[in-house]
Amino acid sequence: MNAPLPQGVADAAPWSPAEFEARLRAKESGYHIHHPFNKRLNSGALAPFQVRGWVANRFYYQLAIPMKDAAVMSNCDDRETRRRWLLRMLDHDGHGDFEGADAGGIEIWTQLGLAVGLTREDLWSQRHVQPGVRFAVDAYVNFARRSPWQEGVISSLTEMFAPKIHADRLAGWPSHYPWIDARGLGYFRARIPLAQRDVEHGLEVAMAYGSTREKQERAAEILQFKIDVLWAMLDAVERAYPDDLAPGLRP
Repeated sequence: MNAPLPQGVADAAPWSPAEFEARLRAKESGYHIHHPFNKRLNSGALAPFQVRGWVANRFYYQLAIPMKDAAVMSNCDDRETRRRWLLRMLDHDGHGDFEGADAGGIEIWTQLGLAVGLTREDLWSQRHVQPGVRFAVDAYVNFARRSPWQEGVISSLTEMFAPKIHADRLAGWPSHYPWIDARGLGYFRARIPLAQRDVEHGLEVAMAYGSTREKQERAAEILQFKIDVLWAMLDAVERAYPDDLAPGLRP
């Protein structure tokens, strides 16, 4: 993450805002939508135990998102940014009694877990979370704790690529996995408009931060780090739930 930038970068002219954004968006080529496990997941090629394994492990990431967001804001000295960012935390932690429109992302993901055949205890006990998933997610939270708040915001820009992966699941899962209660797919539906809102704010911060070529290169490096976190999570899940996993080890 902190390797020296190529010689001459510090003296290079900054990219235009349009080119800077285009270079950030080009990082989509490494997004986990292209991971072999995700391709199998969204094409209907996985067995129920593999879908459950993915849902249980991804829940650890869902739990960490508001902690990551709180860490970003703990470093932020700008009140207006904190006021806007607070919405992201509530999007995941929820409001009031967590029912209906008050249910945040963590509760809605819990409903997904129930829909695929897991229990609340399966999810909240974290007993199915693989070490590689835990390590990757914890690294992301620790990055947010130690970094300038602008860099923490930039790391969230993988949201630029998220609507497509959610739309794929909404389009394909009902026919690929008819055994999943379709009411459990609400997380994917809810996140599409919220991601679009969050990307707008994240890009505002990135453009203000990227005042020099060196900072622009740093922003691209940060986004790549987050992409690597998501990819590493799927590497761990793919390894943990091979096609021939013994029935007694399946979630």
